[in-house]
Amino acid sequence: MDSEHWRAVVTAAQAGDRRALDELVAGWLPLVYNIVGRALNGHADVDDVVQETMLRAVGNLGSLRDPDSFRSWLVAIAMRQIRDRARRKTPDRLEEAPASDFADLTVLRLQLEGQRREVAEAVRWLDDEDRQLLSLWWLEVAGELTRRELAAAVGITRQHAAVRVQRLKERLETSRGIVRALDGACPGLRELTGRWDGRPDSVWRKRLARHIRGCGYCGGTRETVVPAERLLAGIALVPLPVGFTLSLAFGGKTAVAATSAGWSAKLLGALTKPAVAVTAGATIVAGGAYVVTQPPDAPPPRAAIAPTATATSEPPRTSAPPAPTPRSSPSAAKKTDPYGTVVDAVDRAPDPDTPPAALPRRPESGITSTGGPKAVMQHRGDRVTLTGRGYVLVRWQISPGSRPGALVMPSWTGLKGRLFHVASGGSRRMDDPLPGAPNGYATGMGGPGIGYAVLPPGTQQMWQNEYFYLDGTVTLTQNERGCDYGLTVFPTNRDAVVEDIGQGPPQGAIRYGLVRDTGTDSAPVPQYVTRETPADPATVPQRSRV
Repeated sequence: MDSEHWRAVVTAAQAGDRRALDELVAGWLPLVYNIVGRALNGHADVDDVVQETMLRAVGNLGSLRDPDSFRSWLVAIAMRQIRDRARRKTPDRLEEAPASDFADLTVLRLQLEGQRREVAEAVRWLDDEDRQLLSLWWLEVAGELTRRELAAAVGITRQHAAVRVQRLKERLETSRGIVRALDGACPGLRELTGRWDGRPDSVWRKRLARHIRGCGYCGGTRETVVPAERLLAGIALVPLPVGFTLSLAFGGKTAVAATSAGWSAKLLGALTKPAVAVTAGATIVAGGAYVVTQPPDAPPPRAAIAPTATATSEPPRTSAPPAPTPRSSPSAAKKTDPYGTVVDAVDRAPDPDTPPAALPRRPESGITSTGGPKAVMQHRGDRVTLTGRGYVLVRWQISPGSRPGALVMPSWTGLKGRLFHVASGGSRRMDDPLPGAPNGYATGMGGPGIGYAVLPPGTQQMWQNEYFYLDGTVTLTQNERGCDYGLTVFPTNRDAVVEDIGQGPPQGAIRYGLVRDTGTDSAPVPQYVTRETPADPATVPQRSRV
């Protein structure tokens, strides 16, 4: 950031300039949000710590003698609030799970793939102290902080900081190896993790690292491992979630209490001045309430985004009317057996603010998967066989920047029993605009800077998370040819589906999810499904034949 510009902004804000104060908050809030979010890995306390950090920064702005040191001063305040929060934690809160896992948030909002995704997910395996340091080192290698500022924020010398960072890098590489191994199919690792509840901790990190060191399958890598600092350097700040609210109106203090706490009269006047200013995609309204209405750098609303010239499918849309009622394909089963109704039409996205319908209850005894609790399929021919009665999540990641163009859809083969497409979620459709998207992306299907992933004609647009209900057995095969994509398959349950699709714009999602299940055998069947077992699963017709 331009140091001269921010020196002038800080000086003006100290003098009581409301516009300067607005710009200061809008400009530096994303940095604080990323530091706190990564340090606490998306814990429910993130918003509170961010709020307290900015409150203290604004309240004590008059005491800052050197405007040039504002960034290091602000980062030091954030780290003190993080450490204070750790000291205040009671034993019953130590086991609380994150409200919104920041690793998943980073992967989702920045559309990370490959080894960058691996680094983001490895953060889950670090201890609290390492995550705090990583939140700063990540920004250092990305050019947002200097080593001097990192050391000052942690309260150590630059020499000690170098030692701490080196140890952190070693533990991060160990954690990356664990993420890589869990994405694989090692039978020994699958047996070892049979007793694991899926929550990363130091005990399981040591167990898994010990297994990896002695395992030829897990220890070997199929690609060159890029150093973490080179990967982190290319990762931008995670945008603030839509609807994020920051209240600087005394933080619950009365004007008298705020004055006694050291708030200057000029700052009090600025915060209570009846004004509305729009800055950096956010709105600061009278009384100091800061509400993100559109994340920074979000693409402007457009009626449609055209794919590449070779596209034959319908172009991605930013919004559209609610989805039509699923229709029966010409190949639907006899009227006496309604099972076979299928969504073979290209449907439109529902209004972003429309909550999903109630998801019907279906019997659940659980799903077993040949890929374990998390099957990652990134290459053509990868497959997983699912058996049982319950729900399955298929998560999409597309990388049109690697190989833009035609996308060959995955297929469901060897179906025995019944398979329904019950819901879509993950906070967005893959053709939704991505706020703050990097490297030429505009949507999850690509963008004008890198090209688009193009669906076959008549194929239904997928969402980030697609949910299915299985009563029987079926094999899902990744048929990648042309555009690069990956699927992650998780056995799940109805409660998790309901929680996902119920996350909407008020919680920072692009849109609410969509329920497709009718609760009967006339619920839609996924496209590209067959009871046959063809030699090449990629030849399964788009119009489902069950």
